[in-house]
Amino acid sequence: MTIEEILGALQAILDAAEGRELNDEEVARYEELETQLKGAQRSAEIRSRHAAYKAPNRSDLHVHVGTARQDDTLERAFDHYLRTGKENADLVQLRAQGEGSPTEGGYLVPDGFRDKLIDRMKAFGGIANVVETITTSTGNPLPWPTVDDTANVGEIVAEGGTFASGADLVFGTASLGAYKYMAGGASNTPLRVSVELLQDAAFDVQGLVSRKLGERIARIQSTHLVTGNGSGQPKGIVHGLTPVQPAANTGWTYADLVTFIHSVDPAYRERGRWAFNDTTLGAIRKLVDLDGRPLLQPAGTASAAGSPGGETLLGYPVTIDQAFVDLDIDDSTDLCGVFGDLSEGYVMRRVKDITLIVNPWTRAANGQVEFTAWARMDGNQQNINAYSVLSGKS
Repeated sequence: MTIEEILGALQAILDAAEGRELNDEEVARYEELETQLKGAQRSAEIRSRHAAYKAPNRSDLHVHVGTARQDDTLERAFDHYLRTGKENADLVQLRAQGEGSPTEGGYLVPDGFRDKLIDRMKAFGGIANVVETITTSTGNPLPWPTVDDTANVGEIVAEGGTFASGADLVFGTASLGAYKYMAGGASNTPLRVSVELLQDAAFDVQGLVSRKLGERIARIQSTHLVTGNGSGQPKGIVHGLTPVQPAANTGWTYADLVTFIHSVDPAYRERGRWAFNDTTLGAIRKLVDLDGRPLLQPAGTASAAGSPGGETLLGYPVTIDQAFVDLDIDDSTDLCGVFGDLSEGYVMRRVKDITLIVNPWTRAANGQVEFTAWARMDGNQQNINAYSVLSGKS
């Protein structure tokens, strides 16, 4: 028997005796399995040491052996939890190290799985990849002071004179909370996977769960990062801001794009970036200069060199986020894009701990296991002078 199978058998004995004392037969069977478990663990340790002996870098032998064994144990323990929904000692220890984990059997997920989930959420929403991101271990309110002194200037004074006008600094405050997002399917149901699929040892259950739960959470988070109204949800990057409009309601032109660029102070243009959805990008892709050359330069051209997104528009990289509305050429209320230093203009806060609940009981009669993940996030406008919001013309 493998270590996972032995642990499962030990847990099964305890589950069968829930609410009563173990009988003699159960005690004997448990102790017999304990002996097998110790032997299996010793064998695994010996194999791990032997593999380390064969590694090219012998100077780091001790460090690599210990780290690999610990990570491997947690990985296997978490995989067992995903397949069965049953507790095991390694995950109990993981949950004990964190705060706020639920009593319904949920676990703070290990770093590897957490990173996979976050990567999925970032990939789904383009804005999440380019704004400033703060990661905290707790969800306590995170306030910071703000000040906008751009309207005030100095003055020339005569010799021995003093200034005649001015204004005090006016400070404001902004804050980031931590809204709880849960992954769900149709009719408020969790992600459901068949028992047959989970019991297939070759099946990458961690990959499936991280991919689907990450996508589901990302769909709502990405919407709020762009258009959230700030009431019971994050304040999106475009919410409440006055857009820069094109010259006419016949569609964006080269001249309009230049206007958008120069609507942002030069101090922020050096790190400027466009962001809009793919439909708006499709409209821009049709724009050409007087010589018939496209304004959107593909990856590999001289003007696109060094652009993280590959393509550039008038020398600035482009980020696609489907949460933006489509460009409506004759409506300035549809805030369809942004341009500027987005990492300076907007900030997103994630809480590091993600909780996962595996429920093998509710749909047991249907042969399904349910998965639910909780992820906490907030976002807010940080410096609205660093970017402009774009629209059509009313």
